Amino acid sequence: MLLAHHLAQLHAASPVILPSLLLCDFGNLEREIRQLEEAGVKGLHLDVMDGHFVPNFTYGLPIVESLRRLTDLPLDVHLMISNPQQYVQQFVDAGSDLLTIHAEAVDDPCPVLEQIRIAGAASGLAINPPTSLESIDDALPYCDMVLVMSVMPGFGGQSFDEVALEKIRTLRAKLPDDVLLEVDGGVNEQTIAACGAAGAQLLVAGSAIFCQENYATSVAKLTQLASSKS
Repeated sequence: MLLAHHLAQLHAASPVILPSLLLCDFGNLEREIRQLEEAGVKGLHLDVMDGHFVPNFTYGLPIVESLRRLTDLPLDVHLMISNPQQYVQQFVDAGSDLLTIHAEAVDDPCPVLEQIRIAGAASGLAINPPTSLESIDDALPYCDMVLVMSVMPGFGGQSFDEVALEKIRTLRAKLPDDVLLEVDGGVNEQTIAACGAAGAQLLVAGSAIFCQENYATSVAKLTQLASSKS
């Protein structure tokens, strides 16, 4: 599980590029993971979609379990699903280290975030571009990480919505230093520097890694840009 020292490692290593595995070659999953490890990534991001909360359907518990067997890297599991409270324990048991739910998927995220912590994982709360920061104020004390979506969730390859930058800046100013900030959606060589400058510490990238010829080169370039603070 992603215990306090692992969270501290992510803080110390930030900015951290997290490959979003939606675009990886699942027919050669172990090879993909080894290439990412060799590229020096510090964790893996998994987008779980149910075809209900978002208009797409991806993978579920078996993929999380398979990845847990393949790697010791932290698994950052993003639940884009309805009724996430019904599946928290299963995803933690499958190997999730950081488990993120959507504010829009529940009436009150606080008990679900607490449920994640009790189950043994770090708790994350995601918000979509239209969702106000004020609507999650009460939930912030229950968060180990806040994920700011820069696209509407459901499909990869969408354009970056700059409303995310102001949200990240505001959150960084109000959150305790030990709460991580993550950004997901449209993160690439053109947008990642602004995300890093705003205060994002975990930066989820999909096509910016998997659609390139060399993972190590792509990860190094993205890390450099995210660190530029320009």
